[in-house]
Amino acid sequence: MSDQINPRRQVVSQELIAAYQSIPSSTIGHFSDRGFLRGIKPLFNDIRMVGQVITVKVFPPDGSILREALLSSEPGDVLVIECVGDEECGCWGELRTLAGLIKGLAGVVVSGAVTDVSALRRHGLPVFCRDVSAYTTRGIGAQGEVNQAITVGGVRVQSGDLAIGDDDGVYILDPGRAVELLPELLLKEETDLRRRDEFLQRLNARPA
Repeated sequence: MSDQINPRRQVVSQELIAAYQSIPSSTIGHFSDRGFLRGIKPLFNDIRMVGQVITVKVFPPDGSILREALLSSEPGDVLVIECVGDEECGCWGELRTLAGLIKGLAGVVVSGAVTDVSALRRHGLPVFCRDVSAYTTRGIGAQGEVNQAITVGGVRVQSGDLAIGDDDGVYILDPGRAVELLPELLLKEETDLRRRDEFLQRLNARPA
């Protein structure tokens, strides 16, 4: 295999990851579109993902490099996969999802297609993608990259970035920007929660 594999580095603190667990992606979207992965959608509803990024570059129909990415991942990581070439070739399916659950992944983001959709929804690992497909990758062993810079949804993504995903989509923030935005995001969440409670009280107080 002609591959380029960099070692995993813990860049994002567990405290920062914990702080973002309560922040919806749409709250980030009130401040900027920078880091928003355009065209990447959740595979199912009631989905939530926060974790440090492991980047993968796949060259369909060769999906061999995903094994190396899974081996290098740690619990709580998010695999972000750039598919170069045939984006209609599904590179992520049920068996890799089961391997990801065993590894303790927080989620998977694919700039291409996934397969075994019914099983993926049943197993519940958060998956975000551009499309679904019955045509899939296989173990050719030709080329691939792990923990190199990639581009997904128009965003440059690097190993060690922070991924935040839910029903509304996915944001990728570099650690510095994640720290910089956090106070504003927490303040907005607090303000919105107070306003939501006020609106609900007024709604519930209406005459039947």
